[in-house]
Amino acid sequence: MSALLTIIIVNYRVYHHLDHCLASIQRSGHSFQIDIVVVDNEYSPEDQALLAAKYPAVQWLSEATNIGFAKANNRALQLVNTDYVLFLNPDTLLTPDVLQQSIEYLQIHVEVGALGVQMKNIQGAFLPESKREIPTIKGSVFKLTGIADRFPDSPFFNSYALGHLDSGGVHKVPVLAGAFMMMPSEVAKQAGGFDESFFMYGEDIDISLRILELGKENHYLGTAVITHIKGVSSKQNPDYLNHFYGSMKIFLDKYPHLYGGKSGIWLLKIFIQTILIVSRITKKYK
Repeated sequence: MSALLTIIIVNYRVYHHLDHCLASIQRSGHSFQIDIVVVDNEYSPEDQALLAAKYPAVQWLSEATNIGFAKANNRALQLVNTDYVLFLNPDTLLTPDVLQQSIEYLQIHVEVGALGVQMKNIQGAFLPESKREIPTIKGSVFKLTGIADRFPDSPFFNSYALGHLDSGGVHKVPVLAGAFMMMPSEVAKQAGGFDESFFMYGEDIDISLRILELGKENHYLGTAVITHIKGVSSKQNPDYLNHFYGSMKIFLDKYPHLYGGKSGIWLLKIFIQTILIVSRITKKYK
């Protein structure tokens, strides 16, 4: 197989997890060349040097400050000259065959613009955000209030995570998770990379929609599995709640037609602000 793949990892103060992620890439079985680029946000020279010595093939792009997930990925994307690119979170662990499966799938299915896989947490439980619908008012409310979690297999209550679709199957889906998103490099560049107005959160939904606008499809490959420890980098940022809900507001403003125009957006923003206030109070008094 002559395919070439670049793996882009944005790191933010999680060198321990990055070490395990790089080791899992190193252990993976694949018949093609892999380039690895780590964008190291607010980097620690000492920690980076230890990993650079351990993984000499990795290219490091060091940032003195945290420039965010989208901007960091875009910086690395400019350097990509391989057939395919994988945007990968540092708090992930690859199974030995996931890269081979994914590349082979993309080579066969040329209609696919982006490919996601089944994600499991460290306990081995399926992570429902592996495959998602375009966020709707109903789906967002059920997700934010926790109702979706009570009915995980329901196409009505859990439309946000496409709960009715088999987690181990292969499906055409609207939205993929940015923790593992593989695509032809040409598609990534045609889409313009990630929208840098999203500092963290929401950018994976946005790029999924822009890939659909290019006439391509997003596919979920449930037969390929990774472990996602989830939220490790976010916890390093004390302002992550503001970033999360701020990104939701940016998304609403960018796609008003999905939410009934100004009135629908206004109601959702009030709801989001209420959830944010409750989250802060809950966090303060835990």
